[in-house]
Amino acid sequence: MGDFEAIGDVVTGAVVAGAVEPRAGRRSADGHTHESACLNCGAPLAGPYCHECGQRGHVHRTIAAFFHDLLHGVFHFEGKVLNTLPMLAWRPGELTRRYIDGQRARFVSPMALFLFAVFLMFAVISAVGSPVGLNTNGAKGGVSDSRVKADAAVATLERDRQQAIAAKQPTGAIDKKLEDARGEAQILKSIEDRGFVKGTAVRISDDLPPWLAKPVEAAAKNPDLLFYKLQNNAYKYSWALIPISLPFMWLLFPFSRRYRAYDHIVFVTYSLAFMTLLVVAASLIGIAGFSAVAGFASLIPPIHMFRQLRGAYDLGVWGALWRTLLLTLFATIAILLFVALLFALGLFD
Repeated sequence: MGDFEAIGDVVTGAVVAGAVEPRAGRRSADGHTHESACLNCGAPLAGPYCHECGQRGHVHRTIAAFFHDLLHGVFHFEGKVLNTLPMLAWRPGELTRRYIDGQRARFVSPMALFLFAVFLMFAVISAVGSPVGLNTNGAKGGVSDSRVKADAAVATLERDRQQAIAAKQPTGAIDKKLEDARGEAQILKSIEDRGFVKGTAVRISDDLPPWLAKPVEAAAKNPDLLFYKLQNNAYKYSWALIPISLPFMWLLFPFSRRYRAYDHIVFVTYSLAFMTLLVVAASLIGIAGFSAVAGFASLIPPIHMFRQLRGAYDLGVWGALWRTLLLTLFATIAILLFVALLFALGLFD
């Protein structure tokens, strides 16, 4: 079922992204009808598209055409993805600046690419696991081995305790070790059987506000449950990372008259799309057995931000460098604020 849900997420992402993506630049196809007026608004047709509403003049009306449009949306992504992804990877600043300056027909819009990347990321994580090993399913082998060792330790301590009782020796030290060993074995059994950690004692600081203390305590008691809810809920609110990040971008260019909020939002959205696709690539590389290579993915974000800042904002090396250092810190803060937002919304209750 997980694989089918993952495929469904990818298709959903393509459909949602296609709904956001502008229609300019889409190739027309010969239809089975040859209307002289637009089927949507009734305006006379003077070309392959309606000059009033932009709808294609001729439409397919067959089952084959329906699935062709679906596959076209998923795999071709409006025919722009091959222009967008290489530039997003190697020349992100130029891509950002060209889109801001009005070159829209050649590239996937930032929001469309971001939405598709988010759906794709969570679909891949559901199917093959997280690149940082947070999911229980991807680590069951290690959990099983640890549980065997924990059970063996419990059996050894129980035997030692019985021997101490028979020899009329104190068992206090053994009892403490046995309690800890049983607790560890129970946690590992819970993870292996159900994927949830239960019964862990957690001390939450009294300084935390009530709205945050409760979800933090629940998350600390059930880290696997935390990741499960994060995986199933975070993508729904991932768009919130964009407005969360905007004030930090303003701080990099305070009171600038040259660069406005629109420039910053395009920068942030393309950057988030790239980072999301980077997680997808790291996951796939890790599952292919090249975990050492996947580990180098953590070195890429600062380099990418540096290159994007230089190209998008026409900065020198030093200007881009100190802003990259700040932006790395700001990105960490933005992620923490995003998680706090999810806590506040009660998604981890």
